[in-house]
Amino acid sequence: MRSSNRTLDQEAKGVGNVYSFAAVNTLSFQMVIGSPMILYAKSLNASATVLGVIAGMLPLMVILQIPAARFVDEVGYKKFVLSGWSIRTVFVGLMVIVPFTAGFLPEESRLVLILVLLFLFNVSRGISSCGWLPWIASLFPAKMRGKFLTREATMVNLASFFAFWLAAFVLGAEPAPWQFASLFFFSTVCAIISLAFLRRIPEEEKVEADTRPPRPSLSEMLSARPFRKLLVMNVVWALANGGVLTFLVAWLKSEGSWTERSILMLTSVTFIGALTNQIIFSRYLDRFGSRPLLLSGMVIWTILLGSWTIIAGGMISSEPLFIISLMFVLGLGGSMVNLSNVRLAMLAVPDVGRSHYFAIFSVVSSVSLGLAPVLWGILIDGVSGLSVQTKFRFEWNEWTVLFSLLSLLFVVSFFLCLRLEEPRSVRWEALTRFLLRRSRARYWMRAWTRMTPRS
Repeated sequence: MRSSNRTLDQEAKGVGNVYSFAAVNTLSFQMVIGSPMILYAKSLNASATVLGVIAGMLPLMVILQIPAARFVDEVGYKKFVLSGWSIRTVFVGLMVIVPFTAGFLPEESRLVLILVLLFLFNVSRGISSCGWLPWIASLFPAKMRGKFLTREATMVNLASFFAFWLAAFVLGAEPAPWQFASLFFFSTVCAIISLAFLRRIPEEEKVEADTRPPRPSLSEMLSARPFRKLLVMNVVWALANGGVLTFLVAWLKSEGSWTERSILMLTSVTFIGALTNQIIFSRYLDRFGSRPLLLSGMVIWTILLGSWTIIAGGMISSEPLFIISLMFVLGLGGSMVNLSNVRLAMLAVPDVGRSHYFAIFSVVSSVSLGLAPVLWGILIDGVSGLSVQTKFRFEWNEWTVLFSLLSLLFVVSFFLCLRLEEPRSVRWEALTRFLLRRSRARYWMRAWTRMTPRS
């Protein structure tokens, strides 16, 4: 009895450390792979292609999980993750030095240095991250994993919101190199603190499996129709979604003439939108399935990129209140798609060979997500200088070409979502009936039905 109580206390303490690690780790990585790093690269006159490379490094390095997975079980999940996170912290610390070299190094050299350090940072993170989910799965029972994922996402969004406001306060309107260095130093301190929380998380339980299910081949996995349809949809969705926020930040800086402080405060609104989805809409996932929320998110993204196309073309002025609402919708729609997409993947993947299906799903989606900003950056640089004025007072330039192309990809993603197969899903009629019954619109509908003639 005493040993069981000790185990429960250890798990309770471990849960608190996991959430603390998620929050502090978010404060660290948002400074070096988020909008603050994009703004620093932009201050070094980085091209759109370079910005795309910076945005695509993180998801591209997920592919390193495949060769690293064979060593995780031998080393141990906790030791493997802790080693990778420690190495990653060293590279973050070296980034602090780069802004101080402005006195004797040209902008091109500083940009190369920061790219090399970002590459090494993402390589160490990509290798060590393959032990994170198995480690968490061994600590949390199946009935607690959904609650853990929701709480962790909430901590990440709250910490991201705070990180962007802090960065906005530090950078101000016209930041000097030392101000970027102070953000990288803050990231280093948070990374060291996150290591302390990481060490306090209990180690995984060692489970020896006598028999393992046979590993399914790639052709066998692609022959599963629900999984194949979901995989194709995710490739198109990743190509459309990859780098959207990066190039919106670049447009706001170069074309919208927004200051660094305003851009970071504006970007923080996306996390409020994501939290809104987690609080209000995500609770209907289990009742109505993933497809209604997924399709709604795709519609939101299509309208969103269409709005940005019109703004970039000069037909609508970029009023601050309108831009703030678009950023809120961006976070709301992104959270809708991500949450419903992961849930649908859990249903589409069969029980036999589940880990291999998830590995293919994660790597294909992440590689597409990483290649997208590189491709879009090359597109922007390729059509740079384009200016074609139409009779509707709409200008075709590099930004309108990009945003309109992304809008078309979101339309394709929407129709691919219609073809997805989901067990235990409900019809749109049932969902509409439920929403009308729960909302105030039922009072207006009741008055309308009373006025209509009855036979």
